[in-house]
Amino acid sequence: MRIAETYSHLNGLEFLLVHKPILWQEIQSVIVNVEANKCRTKVSKEKTMQGKLLYSPIDMNAAFKGLLRERSWEESRVSYWVTRKEKLIRKTLTMSAEEQKREIRAAGETPIFSYNQTDFIKDRVAIEVQFGKYAFVAYDLFVKHLAFYVGDRIDVGVEILPMKSLQSQMSSGVAYYEGEFYNVVRQGRGVPAVPLVLIGIEP
Repeated sequence: MRIAETYSHLNGLEFLLVHKPILWQEIQSVIVNVEANKCRTKVSKEKTMQGKLLYSPIDMNAAFKGLLRERSWEESRVSYWVTRKEKLIRKTLTMSAEEQKREIRAAGETPIFSYNQTDFIKDRVAIEVQFGKYAFVAYDLFVKHLAFYVGDRIDVGVEILPMKSLQSQMSSGVAYYEGEFYNVVRQGRGVPAVPLVLIGIEP
């Protein structure tokens, strides 16, 4: 694979270049070492592409996972407690999970456990490799990366997406770089409030 496009949101790429250049080199190396042809294994059952050999999201995810794990990128979770009261949520947002739970109970409300999980994190940088449906990318960008950032677990989030040229050779409904880039830009400069790097890849 190769990097076709990158977009730096809130100076996410600049942060990597200045503060985490080794990690940025690792990310680029992983992408280059994913062998696209070995991932073209899915026989389409869709009417418009009947019998055509497509790129398999499962195989591409497995290739990325193997290469990232070799470089010690590990899974991580951020746990937190939620409740129904807005003021209480705002008050507890920046607290530790245990503090949140105590504060919610002290206010006479019921704390509800929740968490966000990311597949790859290393030295305060998180990576999501996304070959799924559109909704998953929105969740990554506006919930997952933000949760890890607000929780002081990361300084920047990286989202790896197929370019339209690659997505058109995959199953229908898969998100693609150009569309998600538009969605981020449309929100305005400060939303989501987390430094991000969007990466568009193609064979």
